[in-house]
Amino acid sequence: MRSGVIAQKMGMTRVFTEAGEHVPVTVLRLANCQVIAHRTKDRNGYVALQLGSGLRKTNNLPKAERGHFAVAKVEPKRRLAEFRVEEDDLIPVGAEITADHFVAGQFVDVTGISIGKGFAGAMKRWNFAGLRASHGVSISHRSHGSTGGRQDPGRTFKNKKMAGHLGTERVTTLNLRVVQTDVERGLVLVEGAVPGNKGGWITLRDAVKKKLPEGAPKPGKFRMPEAQSAAGEEQASEKPAPDAREGA
Repeated sequence: MRSGVIAQKMGMTRVFTEAGEHVPVTVLRLANCQVIAHRTKDRNGYVALQLGSGLRKTNNLPKAERGHFAVAKVEPKRRLAEFRVEEDDLIPVGAEITADHFVAGQFVDVTGISIGKGFAGAMKRWNFAGLRASHGVSISHRSHGSTGGRQDPGRTFKNKKMAGHLGTERVTTLNLRVVQTDVERGLVLVEGAVPGNKGGWITLRDAVKKKLPEGAPKPGKFRMPEAQSAAGEEQASEKPAPDAREGA
């Protein structure tokens, strides 16, 4: 099981196939998605990766969160999320997951917060048919009708579908196809619609109900920060060179 990513919804557009057909896609951007911490079985009871994405001002952070990011040696992140993985699929702390973590043609599951639409009636919220257009019905054509009270059972059951707040809920859309990726700009183009507003944060992971393609990288596609890679090169260069006279 590979890790997912945190992405930002940029909006919708379309791409054209070689046959000239257009495919509607949602553009998702990986805004410097980095590994913040590991969750291990010995310490936490499960194995997972904690990822962070987006930038946040240090002045707005509590001291505890500042220390958490300082341990990982990464900039403070706006969004955090955890993804369960196998022990073999752990990615080093500080690594940045790139857009080619996903391959074109594979299926993904997208989770986001749906667009809030305020107070809505039963017809819009639950797709009720409404009351009849004639034969004694006046004014209340779009009402939900009876709530099932009267003497027996003498109350309205819980979870009765009625008018109320619509949207702003956690929604997961399954089996969306990845059309293409852009590593330089950190973009993943997914076929179809994705829950949430433009600029909203979503989580993207491999589809649970579809088989992972053979070309998908394991444990994932990532790159280490330049500072860490440069430090590793310096440590390698500081090692003393073997003396040629020792073998003489």
